[in-house]
Amino acid sequence: MLNDIMYVVCAESSTILLYNKDTYRRLDVVIKVDGMEDPWDIVVCDRQLYIADWYYCMWRVSVDDYSYVKWLSTTDRFHVTTLSVTSQRLLVTSLLPPSLRQYRTTDGQLLRVVELPRYVNDLYHGVETTRGTFVIGYRGTSQDNYQYAVSELFRCCHLLVILITVCYLLQ
Repeated sequence: MLNDIMYVVCAESSTILLYNKDTYRRLDVVIKVDGMEDPWDIVVCDRQLYIADWYYCMWRVSVDDYSYVKWLSTTDRFHVTTLSVTSQRLLVTSLLPPSLRQYRTTDGQLLRVVELPRYVNDLYHGVETTRGTFVIGYRGTSQDNYQYAVSELFRCCHLLVILITVCYLLQ
């Protein structure tokens, strides 16, 4: 959401729909992104939309003139699933293989690949905190491959360590 407008993507669509945030009424404007095939997630930073296009790329779309560019293409070893944004940094989650990558929004430069514990089977989402740590939602813990968990990772002596783990058993 930016100002009074919600930007919405739908699976298997190349369009971005715009809605009024208060009334939820659809606006007459539709942004068409030629080449976008299956968007899964959308975030906004500095008047730019960043869209995860399942599996292999991300798009950057200007909210001012609706221009767009295929911002980042990935390989078959990294699948774009969900996005999270902080000022000047985009966090990209890959479900398969479980991976968390941080990019600079100004130029697409890969800043870091966040190391995850080996027992993480499926990574669903990640966010960067204001302290520079990462909170992740995933499946697979050291006790149970099918257990769901939320953990905060932090940097200590160049290693990422699990700080807090809250687990939910699959029932």
